[in-house]
Amino acid sequence: MAAAAAAALALARLGTAFLLLAAQVACEYGMVHVASELGDPRGRDYCILYNPQWARLPHDLSKAPLLQLQDWTSSMLCSPSDLPTAGFSNRIPLVARGNCTFYEKVRLAQGSGARGLLIVSREKLVPPGGNKTQYDEVGIPVALLSHRDMLDLFKSFGRAAKAALYAPDEPVLDYNMVTIFLMAVGTVAVGGYWAGSRDVKRRYMKHKRDDGPEKQEDEAVDVTPVMIGVFVVMCCSMLVLLYYFYDHLVYVVIGIFCLASSTGLYSCLAPFVRRLPFGKCRVPDNSLPYFHKRPQVRLLLLALACVSVSVVWGVFRNEDQWAWVLQDALGIAFCLYMLKTIRLPTFKACTLLLLVLFIYDVFFVFVTPFLTKSGNSIMVEVATGPSDSATREKLPMVLKVPRLSSSPLALCDRPFSLLGFGDILVPGLLVAYCHRFDIHVQSSRIYFVACTIAYGIGLLVTFVALALMQRGQPALLYLVPCTLITSCAVALWRRELGVFWTGSGFAKDLPQSSWAPAGADGPQPPKDAGTCPSPPPPNEELLRPPLQAEQPPEPATPQDTEAAASAPACEPTSPATSTPVPTAQDQGQPGASD
Repeated sequence: MAAAAAAALALARLGTAFLLLAAQVACEYGMVHVASELGDPRGRDYCILYNPQWARLPHDLSKAPLLQLQDWTSSMLCSPSDLPTAGFSNRIPLVARGNCTFYEKVRLAQGSGARGLLIVSREKLVPPGGNKTQYDEVGIPVALLSHRDMLDLFKSFGRAAKAALYAPDEPVLDYNMVTIFLMAVGTVAVGGYWAGSRDVKRRYMKHKRDDGPEKQEDEAVDVTPVMIGVFVVMCCSMLVLLYYFYDHLVYVVIGIFCLASSTGLYSCLAPFVRRLPFGKCRVPDNSLPYFHKRPQVRLLLLALACVSVSVVWGVFRNEDQWAWVLQDALGIAFCLYMLKTIRLPTFKACTLLLLVLFIYDVFFVFVTPFLTKSGNSIMVEVATGPSDSATREKLPMVLKVPRLSSSPLALCDRPFSLLGFGDILVPGLLVAYCHRFDIHVQSSRIYFVACTIAYGIGLLVTFVALALMQRGQPALLYLVPCTLITSCAVALWRRELGVFWTGSGFAKDLPQSSWAPAGADGPQPPKDAGTCPSPPPPNEELLRPPLQAEQPPEPATPQDTEAAASAPACEPTSPATSTPVPTAQDQGQPGASD
């Protein structure tokens, strides 16, 4: 009996959860198309939140009746005394929210001849719910409209306005996802490739004797576990502070983005500007803080242009028609700059960073809704901007592309599709590590290509999850396993997991190729290899001091005699073969005449 009672209780709880889930799914976004009653063909769509269990809305605007709106927001419509004398015959009244249930409002409106009901809410829109009996009694649609939209409606169309309620189908996947996919994968691929190539150049520049601007610009920052811990703590703290003090800190983030993005844009364009045949003259000698380095005029003009682009975006950042193009361009430049500046020295560091940020992303998207009073995710709330924000500002640390389809979701909830910079930078650092490792072990870039393809697959899985769940997704939930597992699988397949994990190929510079100069402490042939040393180059013979004629030779020790006896005899070289062939080191390192 106890087991049966427990099973019945579990079924009851499961049924209650199913009903709650069904109530959430039943809530849908729709549109109210408003046009002037004076015959102006132009109109505008406003967001509404409705429950299809009251009455379903047509999917096509042409099938929705265009009815006159009646402003009745001075009344709550909770009793028959609140009804107008002439009723709401063939009209859609707008009434204020509060003091009674949605069912009481819509029942009075329907009894008075209304063809629909719009409830104006000053608070956050919530689903107009009810029970099955109430749903069966009501045959007109009921929806919630925000107070801000109502003011804009009457300001644009006046009191003589007509409206039609409809709910077009949501597309399974918006086409703007293709644009975001190409930008993200392209940034990761170009940034990872550039980071590996710059690492090779950085090793070459170590052998140059000058400290020119090219050598100074190739400096990179190696990430340590302590730096990873500090970075994650800072990310968590900043996210929580933004959640509680968004209106105050959003301008700080905007300022940081302007400064960092202009620096990134300069770093990306400077290599191309240096190839220009003009503007090589330098600024005259001066004592100014930056100009004392006497930068070239072309680089100075480039810096001014980059700052100007950043300032233009900062001034017009809320222009939804075109400002997103500048934001994406600056964001991509910033990501490329970070990928070539920040360097993960080992796959162990890559794994630590990705796993910690994986937990961070999942926690702030899926766990924080249970910890906040509003029940909203801290990550999604901060990324999209709080609905109650007085500034209406959005954080710029995302790639954003407007939705290309006209849908209620684009109008009501997310007019832009977003992808955070962290979803590009974090896996991109692993892609950059794979390319650097490819170069050092001469693996034909198999790690780099495999990790880049894995990133693209993970991003596609993220988009599918977003389309199926219709809610913000932590992209690292899908990107981190795809990239880490793929990189590890390639290392296992090539039997290089130990070297790949510790990064020992970078520390010891074991493999050398024709493009990478060997250091002074490079690998030396073993003493017992049985080979004869090659004759020294002529330059080295000229640099050696000649022995004095009167200086007697030092007597040979027994050890030297034994070593000479055990050494293999060398064939005498002819004059045709006595000239040494330049090695990779000779080709890579400039001579004394340079």
